[in-house]
Amino acid sequence: MLIDTHCHLDAAEFDGDRDAVYERTRAAGVGILVVPAISAANFDPVLAACRRYPGCLPALGLHPMYIGEHRPEHLDVLRRAIEAEKPVAVGEIGLDFYVPELDPATQEFYFAEQLKIARDCGLPVLLHARRAVDAVLKGLRRARVKGGIAHAFSGSRHQAEEFIKLGFKLGFGGAFTYSRANRLKTLAAELPLESIVLETDAPDIPPAFLDARSRNSPEYLPRIAAELAAIRGIGVDEVARVTTRNAEELFGLGTA
Repeated sequence: MLIDTHCHLDAAEFDGDRDAVYERTRAAGVGILVVPAISAANFDPVLAACRRYPGCLPALGLHPMYIGEHRPEHLDVLRRAIEAEKPVAVGEIGLDFYVPELDPATQEFYFAEQLKIARDCGLPVLLHARRAVDAVLKGLRRARVKGGIAHAFSGSRHQAEEFIKLGFKLGFGGAFTYSRANRLKTLAAELPLESIVLETDAPDIPPAFLDARSRNSPEYLPRIAAELAAIRGIGVDEVARVTTRNAEELFGLGTA
């Protein structure tokens, strides 16, 4: 069994064929999908999708790219939703310094407050860190949450090791499959497999075996696992076994 640790199955891109995508994903051997929210308005759609589809597990959080939608009172909404719905993680949260219109101070406020919520609730976090890895690490050192995943990791070897020291896993998906992604390929090959989890970020970040404009889908996770196995020179069964165990331990789902 494989676990997609980051998949936006609730996204509008799947509205036309969500049932079929889910069935193909399960048939491909992906048994669990973690579905992260991006805003308070998105909590209900995420929770509804997870109720409808067995094996889909919710994460609830306020994404840094949507700070225009967030309000301070949404932090209370988040805390109450966590208490009521028992998600497996707080996420997707973090910092995005790539988009100039996103005020860094506002992002850092919501990030710090959500880390406090995660710490108080004893939950791991799903991290968005685009052009902001060092700032995210700084926030984590202050908050000391119960681990989590550096989603779509694209940092340096040193930054990867800093995440690992803090008890985090590194999310690898479509980005490392591109021929030009030499640094990511090296990390995928050399980092401890015990620190890696698989993800698609569907419908985003399509892997190299799709057209760059194509919709990504969780059904492609086995092919991503096969690419990781080839890079590391090991069997895909070993990749599946270890990455699944890593995710299960992180989310408290038992042992593979």
